[in-house]
Amino acid sequence: MARPKGRREQQKPHHTSTPKKEVKPPSSPLYVGVMFGLMVVGALMIILNYIGVFGDTQGIWLVGGLAAIGIGFAMTLNYR
Repeated sequence: MARPKGRREQQKPHHTSTPKKEVKPPSSPLYVGVMFGLMVVGALMIILNYIGVFGDTQGIWLVGGLAAIGIGFAMTLNYR
């Protein structure tokens, strides 16, 4: 009488180590200072423009302030 073979066991690879990810060092204090500094300077540019420190309210100060804030926020994407 013939014996059923049954299920075959799947062979596992001999090594199952996962590649190690590179650990990036933390951001330098200079990077952090520039990041927060741009956001603060941008906010001050907008506030001082509407107070009237720069003379008549001009759109260029608003655009410059928003650009500085945007660059500061973009820098947070690389912050570690």
